Amino acid sequence: MRYLLLLVLLCSTINVFAQKKKDKDYTATDCVATLPAPYDYQSKQQYDKITDTSFYLTMRDSVKLAVNLYLPKGLPADAKVPVILYQTRYWRGGAFRWPFNMFLSNFSTEYGKLIEQVIYSGYAVMAVDVRGSGASTGSRDYPWTIDEIKDGAELVDWAIAQPWSNGRVGAAGVSYSGTTAEFLAANMHPAVKCVVPMFSLFDVYDDISFPNGVHFDYFTKNWGAANVALDANKFPEKARKARFVVRGVQPVKGEKSVLKEALKEHDANLNVYDGAKTVVYRDDRSSNSAQVRTETFSPYSFKEEIDKSGTVIYSISGWYDGDYPHAAIKRFLTLSNPKNKLTLGPWEHGGGYNCSPENPGDSGFDKLNELMKFFDFYLKDIQTGIEQEPRVHYFTMGEEKWKASDTWPPAGTVNTPFYFAADNKLSTTKPTAIGEAFYEYQVDTTASTGPDARWNSVFGELHTPEAYNDFKQRMDKMLVIKGDALPANMEITGHGIVSLYMSSSDEDGAVFVYLLDEGPGGSIKYITEGNMRLLHRKIGYKSTMPHPDAENVPYHSYLRADGAPMVPGKPEQVLFDLLPVSYQIKAGHKMVIAVSCADRDHFELLNSAGDKIKIYHTVEMPSSITLPVMPNKVAD
Repeated sequence: MRYLLLLVLLCSTINVFAQKKKDKDYTATDCVATLPAPYDYQSKQQYDKITDTSFYLTMRDSVKLAVNLYLPKGLPADAKVPVILYQTRYWRGGAFRWPFNMFLSNFSTEYGKLIEQVIYSGYAVMAVDVRGSGASTGSRDYPWTIDEIKDGAELVDWAIAQPWSNGRVGAAGVSYSGTTAEFLAANMHPAVKCVVPMFSLFDVYDDISFPNGVHFDYFTKNWGAANVALDANKFPEKARKARFVVRGVQPVKGEKSVLKEALKEHDANLNVYDGAKTVVYRDDRSSNSAQVRTETFSPYSFKEEIDKSGTVIYSISGWYDGDYPHAAIKRFLTLSNPKNKLTLGPWEHGGGYNCSPENPGDSGFDKLNELMKFFDFYLKDIQTGIEQEPRVHYFTMGEEKWKASDTWPPAGTVNTPFYFAADNKLSTTKPTAIGEAFYEYQVDTTASTGPDARWNSVFGELHTPEAYNDFKQRMDKMLVIKGDALPANMEITGHGIVSLYMSSSDEDGAVFVYLLDEGPGGSIKYITEGNMRLLHRKIGYKSTMPHPDAENVPYHSYLRADGAPMVPGKPEQVLFDLLPVSYQIKAGHKMVIAVSCADRDHFELLNSAGDKIKIYHTVEMPSSITLPVMPNKVAD
């Protein structure tokens, strides 16, 4: 969210970027070198100035959408250019106060400068406040409403009817606007050739609101409150400094009366948190007056329409981007267009940081390189080389290396089990104990991953690339299991699977499992994690699932019909996946597993302080974690 609000939260943004620099010298390891291949888009730029006009476009139901249209200045009368559509609910532009309006503009931020370069490359850009937000009229009961999706098709109709249009449209965006880009394809408009959803969800329930069934209330509460403020033309509480630079949303020139009308209509907008806090199951309807299920506004519910559109989709996310790297993978595996692409880097939400624990600092990756390589090929027929590249690029942290594959997971990984054993040890051999061999853990409801976690990232509050830097201290409140020092480097790439044979003293609760890297001096580096609400532990494969069986991860429906309370004291298998990652653990390091029943700073607390769990490690109940290991990297 930070990178979506950069446009308006200028003061906060300046502070954030000032904090990003490390005291020591930093050389970005995530920069574009040979993978993905570089593209010299700058040599093709013919323009260095921009014309900017704002206006309203009236939709079929009389809702007026505020639009900023940017064109290259000096565009010849007979020139034809593609259009990039950017639909946002975080204000398409800011109204800067004097004297800042003398030298600042919508292009004064990181993403503003990126858009500027797109226009210089001979593109039109349409920035639009979606209905019920910014300076647009209308209201919204929930995100990405059906009417909002349909608006995309009308915007495309207008764009391709302009004399400067070459009849082709693309779209791109981060987070919310990444999803609007994906939904643009769902309209099956023949002019929409390609879209780039970056750092965005695919399944509203599992990817952001209820990861593995546990309410991510830190996000829904804060995101809901921030949107209420924006819709009233105010700044969210944590961005109050920005009001000294920006008055509010940029009005359409000469149409301030329409902005007043729009703000009155926004009063009817519903807060997503009010609905989310009463949802437990995927098929629950929210308790607020919207009465919708998360399926209603999940892109995967429109997978058939997106496939039929023929639109090529390039998904981009990062290993520290909340649950969104998994969302990007699910999108890539679910949609069938063989031209679709996937890139996964060592980034947080928005890609401003390289969060690899081996080399944390500013990202050096050239996002525009990838965007222009993609857009120029599909919207201008320029041979950029992208069609000859492998479909998947991913960054292996620890090794600090980009790699390529035509599949996900990459071919050749071996699912390698590591078993829980006596004395809190990890073992490569199955347990031999018979009977009541188990770890007992007294639930600590204060356990948390802290303010520098991947979950802070999706709300723009990860203010350092050194994520999870204090995890070692936090392990005191967790159950810890350690392996022996590795005799050789071991690369983990893909989805780890956790299989816990466990009992609980309560009928419901949550379990959180963290995969960590312990260095020879005892330092702890975070690799990835997974969680599971016990009520949703039932395994099943259904036709409605948002990804195919090929992903090789346990599938939980989260449907009410599959809800199953635990029987207190009765051991059961709880099977779930870790968030995907690519990471190299070095020789001499130890693999560490930490288990808790709470992440208080981020997720709804489902356990009580008096609860206890038992995790068994016997012949009959061999608790384990299975990791996707490259065969040439497996420790002997």
